[in-house]
Amino acid sequence: MFKKLLIANRGEIAVRILRACRDLGITGVAVFSDADRASLHVRMADEAYPIGPAPSRESYLRLDKLMDIARRSGCDALHPGYGFLAENPELPRACADAGITFVGPSDAAMERLGSKTAARELAYRAGVPMVPGVREAIPQLEAARRIGGEIGYPILLKAVAGGGGKGMRVVASANELPGAWRDAASEALNAFGDARVYIEKYLDRSRHIEIQIFGDSQGNIVYLGERECSVQRRHQKVIEEAPSPFVTPELRRRMGEAAVRLAREAGYTNAGTAEFLVDANRNFYFLEVNTRLQVEHPATEAVTGLDLVKLQLRVAAGERLPIAQPDVNLHGHAMECRIYAEDPENHFFPSPGQIISWRAPQGPGIRLDEGVYSGWTVPGDYDPLLAKLIAWGADRAETLARLGRALEELQITGIRANTALFQSILADGDFRDGAIHTRWLDERLASLLPARAPEADSRADAAEIKAAMIAAALSHVCQSKPADERPTQPLSRWRDDARREQVSRTPER
Repeated sequence: MFKKLLIANRGEIAVRILRACRDLGITGVAVFSDADRASLHVRMADEAYPIGPAPSRESYLRLDKLMDIARRSGCDALHPGYGFLAENPELPRACADAGITFVGPSDAAMERLGSKTAARELAYRAGVPMVPGVREAIPQLEAARRIGGEIGYPILLKAVAGGGGKGMRVVASANELPGAWRDAASEALNAFGDARVYIEKYLDRSRHIEIQIFGDSQGNIVYLGERECSVQRRHQKVIEEAPSPFVTPELRRRMGEAAVRLAREAGYTNAGTAEFLVDANRNFYFLEVNTRLQVEHPATEAVTGLDLVKLQLRVAAGERLPIAQPDVNLHGHAMECRIYAEDPENHFFPSPGQIISWRAPQGPGIRLDEGVYSGWTVPGDYDPLLAKLIAWGADRAETLARLGRALEELQITGIRANTALFQSILADGDFRDGAIHTRWLDERLASLLPARAPEADSRADAAEIKAAMIAAALSHVCQSKPADERPTQPLSRWRDDARREQVSRTPER
């Protein structure tokens, strides 16, 4: 097993990897930008090194800086997490050149599957059903016009590199194509450094189902069930669950075997995810492969009993997979919410700032993968993901009940978060029945979160200003008292917390 691991990431996934390192007795090394100097992953790491200014292109995306820190700190392995350079084949190549083990697939497998167009070509050869479209990047707008006319609208523009809903645009007609083409290419360039896009037929009201795969260096590959990821906002996943309430055992087997066939064709090792669209008749179509650990991996961990991050480390160290396909069994039901620092009632505007208080939910079946703490300031430079709230139950009904209870217990003050959106989703009849599709949330969002009335905002702002003024006055009075008049006993912790929460809380409307 490795002695020292560099974690080339930040936030909750860096904390998650650090915990796996502690379990295996590995020294965990963190990197941090100027904006992340006080972050939780830095505080938890055995060692931490600065990597540059806040902008990711000057810090977390700097391959040269990462490799320099890995060499100087004496790391023998590197875990990329997700996002940033996690699906860039230059990272495993640089690790190989430096004699450092990359925790993930080889650069060759990443190139075969990480590029969405290359993955489609591979899926075609492996006989995996695909969404109608092209298997290569579109060189220019005129070619896109021609292909759109051949496939028929609506179509979907997708970035060749990366994922997470970035560089994607649904185009309903030829008139919308120029603007959508420009926006998709620009967003892809900013997010992944690659402006290339390709085209697929847009399948309306389909489900987004993904299969977790895992391979070792001895040629063993298994699939670990599926995750339902159909609750999305603008192609970005919001809630994931495992197993899907729609997938039958037979469909699970067929999709799993297709994913394994594709992984074997690519010579894939370590953790990965094959993503599919499934129509109302349970026909499935290949979308892409994420050549990394997914954000939603805890849902699979909950129903399989496997620690996927520790499994990643063991496989990267050369160990065989401890399970074969007949050993994979799914137990109960799991659901995950992505807790973001954003305001859904204000067009999902980001909400950076200081977290005054953070109280995590507890109890049976509840897990919180967090990257924050009370008093920490959420920077505005990165994805606003704060934590992932996961609930497990013996069945879907118990999971829904536990997740609802956990959302009530989770308390965040000082910034806005999207917890109220989840509570609305969980209370919706269609969601509780599993009657969802990839456009479901976009279509229902207005009714799930009605806009705030302007006068309510004014009252709230006025109340917040008054509360802040009172707090400032009290602070001034306390600080101005002579030393002998100040209390000799410190304030009780519960009273101090209650006062901070009262000052920062948005008044009820």
